[in-house]
Amino acid sequence: MTHSLNIVWNPSEGIDLGFFMIRYYSLMFVIAFGLGWYIMKKIYERENESIEKLDSLFIWTVLATLIGARLGHVFFYDWEYYRNHLVEIFLPIRENPNAALFNIINGWEFTGFQGLASHGAAISIIIAMYYYSKKVLQRPLLWILDRVVIPVASGAIFVRLGNFFNSEIVGKETNSSFGIKFIHDHFSPRDAENATQIQDSKEAYTAIATDPKFAALLEQVPAKHPAQLYEAFCYIFVFAILFFLYWKTDARKKSGYLFGLFLVLLFTVRIVVESVKESQGGFESALGLLSTGQWLSIPFILIGFYFFFTAKKQVEI
Repeated sequence: MTHSLNIVWNPSEGIDLGFFMIRYYSLMFVIAFGLGWYIMKKIYERENESIEKLDSLFIWTVLATLIGARLGHVFFYDWEYYRNHLVEIFLPIRENPNAALFNIINGWEFTGFQGLASHGAAISIIIAMYYYSKKVLQRPLLWILDRVVIPVASGAIFVRLGNFFNSEIVGKETNSSFGIKFIHDHFSPRDAENATQIQDSKEAYTAIATDPKFAALLEQVPAKHPAQLYEAFCYIFVFAILFFLYWKTDARKKSGYLFGLFLVLLFTVRIVVESVKESQGGFESALGLLSTGQWLSIPFILIGFYFFFTAKKQVEI
């Protein structure tokens, strides 16, 4: 039985401007990249680096994040599905013969991009930074990695907040007062409409959340850990530590130090929070013991320790 003080989470999709809907998930990405650009601008100014090179960094980072995160989800978590639906990898549609709403072509429905994996984004950003450092920046790879991890850490906060608004990457069921009833996670739009006989998913969700007539439906929704908020909260400290070390100490002069620390801190958070997350799929059933996210985090942590402990031997002159 869930705790009586559990929050019922029934967020709107976004800010409705009448002619256009700004989805909260997309808004969080805009804030993440916008704040990241501002942080890097301050860093470039401090390092006497050309601000003109910042535009290229922004473009490379955005593309690397989105493409890498998408491919990471496809290959790490859901390849069994996407191997037979290749067109859906880079198009925001899903095959659905019964699709009526947002029908694009008969048999297809618009879904938006559902499925982004941070491990894939991390790999692609590192690759993108390699080419950026050689082609544009003309500095060592570790120079840019030591600095770009600061805005990446801040961006991770907002990405997880976006996941929270989307009611995705939820935690396991819990009886604690921290539990939240994610209505959108338990009922799909079609399920909500069928259960309430209200032919508008937004109104159906609201009815389940607030109408005493549908109290039995609300009771079916289990309280779960808000794993997205746990992770976002922890990332605040990861960002604060990196930010402080860069601006207030000589850590920036130790090649690989901040990059290594970032990998250790961020992916340790992932391993810890994954323990209360629902399974995201992937290869965990084959390996057991740990989740897919935890297995993928281990190599990053080991690499991080290597750069962290060898940084003093690689002091930049």
